[in-house]
Amino acid sequence: MKDIDVIAVLQDPVRRRLYEYVAAQGREVGRNEAAEAAGVARTLAAHHLDRLTEAGLLESGSRRLTGRSGPGAGRPAKVYTRARVERSVSLPARDYRTAAELLAEAAEQAGLDAGLCAAARRRGESLRGAAAPCGDLEEAMELLAARGYEPHLEEGDGGGEGEGEREREGSGQQGGRDAVVRMRNCPFHAVAERFPPLVCGMNLALLEGLLGVDGPVRARMDARPGECCVVVESKNNVH
Repeated sequence: MKDIDVIAVLQDPVRRRLYEYVAAQGREVGRNEAAEAAGVARTLAAHHLDRLTEAGLLESGSRRLTGRSGPGAGRPAKVYTRARVERSVSLPARDYRTAAELLAEAAEQAGLDAGLCAAARRRGESLRGAAAPCGDLEEAMELLAARGYEPHLEEGDGGGEGEGEREREGSGQQGGRDAVVRMRNCPFHAVAERFPPLVCGMNLALLEGLLGVDGPVRARMDARPGECCVVVESKNNVH
């Protein structure tokens, strides 16, 4: 299926709501949960979720949602997550990805990392304009969301990966000392996969310029599979 046909699948408003909900969770979502979130019947949700899977926008699997195993645990339920494949349409056709990869390759071979980061930091500052440095994590999340990073606030034991991990999607609440903003999407993902040190360093510098280095929040590297390599936190988190 061509990208333009895949994107056309999202024209249906219910299907689009279901896709956006699943994509925003960053985890497997069952049919009942998706149906409730979209405000539709489970059978209708199942139809649209399977259509999204056929189009390659979602991936599906099965697991027991009860968390139990063995007799009495119930049958595995179908679950969905966002597909990692990128889709794009340009009319007329453009190929900016190839240009970006060629430029990244040349910069890496020439050892231009420092120059690229300096340019990225200046671009971030230019995007911020005359605004003061970012004041808190809630403001940071608004800026990041506007640039497609899909931020979410995560609280936990310093890195957010311990047994009491909790997420407050889009709330901007900062209830824990170790709260960090993580990002489910990297706008430079395709190029970053091929040139991770170069592009991740560029991304960090860009966000430093965008958020400001003199305010109460900071960006730092903390790579996690499937997410942006940069996180944003309050400077009070620094131990």
